[in-house]
Amino acid sequence: MQGLKRIMAAIDFSQYSAQVIQFAADLARELRLELVLVNVINQRDVDAVEMVQRDYAGISVETFIQSASAERLELLNRLMAEEAPGAPVPVKRSVRVGVPFKEILHAVDAEQADLLVMGSKGRGSIAESLFGSTAEKVFRRCPIPLVSVRPEGHFRQPA
Repeated sequence: MQGLKRIMAAIDFSQYSAQVIQFAADLARELRLELVLVNVINQRDVDAVEMVQRDYAGISVETFIQSASAERLELLNRLMAEEAPGAPVPVKRSVRVGVPFKEILHAVDAEQADLLVMGSKGRGSIAESLFGSTAEKVFRRCPIPLVSVRPEGHFRQPA
């Protein structure tokens, strides 16, 4: 694994996020690499706030994004403290806004990540079941090696 400098972990705050952070932090610690945590505020949520804003006063898209970003950065900090205690590794945290799979791929480029770690399952929705999951879209398009962290206890029995 010569030449690796930075591992990125895509965190969606699903039930699998703890496993993703544990794996990515352990790998970063073992290989002495920087760890970048990235989370995406879904553009679909921003659009919903924008629609509500047109009909009701008191909420703005900017306020929603600022509040959601601050909350998610705090959640990233808490997950790191709970799931990856021990010798610290350099950690950068990033919250982006947009279509999740696109923003994860943009973050890979922007952060010059050498390896991406993400869960094979996430928060999920009916739309994702019909049109493909964020993980599937990232897996198909990721320009760097990608490690898929499977849910604990999830494995295939040999035939």
